[in-house]
Amino acid sequence: MRRKQAKIATDPVAFEAFYRRHVDAVTSFLARRVDDPHDVADLVAEVFMAVLDSAHTYRPELGSEIAWLYGVARKTISAERRRRYKQYQLADREGGRRPLACDDVARLVERIDAEREARQAIEAMSELPEGERAVLELVVMDQLTVTEAALALGIRQSAAKVRLHRARRTLRNLPLVMNGVPG
Repeated sequence: MRRKQAKIATDPVAFEAFYRRHVDAVTSFLARRVDDPHDVADLVAEVFMAVLDSAHTYRPELGSEIAWLYGVARKTISAERRRRYKQYQLADREGGRRPLACDDVARLVERIDAEREARQAIEAMSELPEGERAVLELVVMDQLTVTEAALALGIRQSAAKVRLHRARRTLRNLPLVMNGVPG
């Protein structure tokens, strides 16, 4: 499987198959965290560009392709947020973006709307420490196993289990009225 991952970096046919297999999951992952269709489209492209550069880092014995991809997506979002923070005073937000076709915008708006409750749940979890929130998001929202979440975050499985337990314990003590955020 590791050779298969490395092959996507050099074989356009293998990359296209990989892209088609995972683009919907990556788009949903990003739409749960970002509410602008242009940003979602740009981030999806950035994630798959990052995949080309980092395909050699995938370790199938540590988890699924999707868990690895979610790790790449989390890093991509973080990098984008850091970049935007540095440039937040720029007046023209449209500069540098490729225009999206109306159908693309409509499709992304639908996806973003479908993930609205998930974004609200993520916002409700914002009081949790970053490590606990990240594990909870990956396990509950993105439906990864604890092992896969650990892979996506680059931590040990035991650390992920502890963080998940702490997050759930904290949430049980909060007055949340959100569906989908288990206690």
